[in-house]
Amino acid sequence: MSESTTAATDLTSHYTAQVASDLERNIKEQERISGDIAALQQQLAALQHDHAVLLNMQQALGAAPAQPEAEAPAGSTTVPAPRRKRGAKEAAEQPKRGRRSTSAARRAPGRESSGRAAGKAPARAAGGAKAKGTSEGPKLVDLVRGHLAEQGEPRSAAEITRALGAAHPERAVKITVVRSTLEGLVARNRAQRSKQGSSVFYSAPDATAPDTGEGDASAS
Repeated sequence: MSESTTAATDLTSHYTAQVASDLERNIKEQERISGDIAALQQQLAALQHDHAVLLNMQQALGAAPAQPEAEAPAGSTTVPAPRRKRGAKEAAEQPKRGRRSTSAARRAPGRESSGRAAGKAPARAAGGAKAKGTSEGPKLVDLVRGHLAEQGEPRSAAEITRALGAAHPERAVKITVVRSTLEGLVARNRAQRSKQGSSVFYSAPDATAPDTGEGDASAS
């Protein structure tokens, strides 16, 4: 009974000494890290001070534009933008310009009406010319056939749509219309369709492929 008590006492003493040693080492480590943090904070404060001084010198020399106020460190000064003064001056002169234009319009109402009519007429003429030029452009089916003839390998409907859209930015080329046009060409033996996995590709027909003789659809 006395031997077990002695063993328990020795074990307790061993753990007590171990815990005391670990506790002392933990305290020393905390003190070391606290010292490092304090030193780093001092270095950071010195760097921030130097940055503010250098920034003020740079702004005074005019070597670079001032940084935004949100990014400028503490202690830096911000030079007011001169364009604010110009904006205030323009805002003060704007009512005067409005009164001058109103007086001129009252003095010559006939000229203003004729000027508006003259401006609308060229605009309508330009719009009509643009619409006429679009209607006289090549058909989508011709563009698709020409693109397939230029390619050396099969292309998907998405690739053909992107290529035609880049070549003809004035046209609204949609993949649904391009796919319908391709299927129509395949039905008339003017294009070939192949599959690679789940993807469908189209290519120009072989030289020996028969032609059904049907007219091309006028897709636009």
